Amino acid sequence: MVAALIALALLFAVWFGPARDWAALAVFALPPLALGIAAMLRSRTAAFWASVLALAWFSHGIMASWTRPPELAFGLLETLLALVVVYAANLPGLRARFAKKRPPAQ
Repeated sequence: MVAALIALALLFAVWFGPARDWAALAVFALPPLALGIAAMLRSRTAAFWASVLALAWFSHGIMASWTRPPELAFGLLETLLALVVVYAANLPGLRARFAKKRPPAQ
């Protein structure tokens, strides 16, 4: 998940950096960067917030892909990274949920 969050921050830096759109950089690049750092530091809530924000990143990626043909690659990559973040953030819960049940010790 950390790698996907850092990749997402870098994607936004490449996407919005050349236009020198500092507001877009702050809104888009700082949250995944902060969450990536928090996840590296083993924050208990980083995965949850990354999943919540990944819904917005997914939606933004789809919208950009459909409405701005020159930004198709950026939008599709954002969508893919958002899906990776959701999957990685929820993987521990999925593993716990579908793990084989052990019989109680006697």
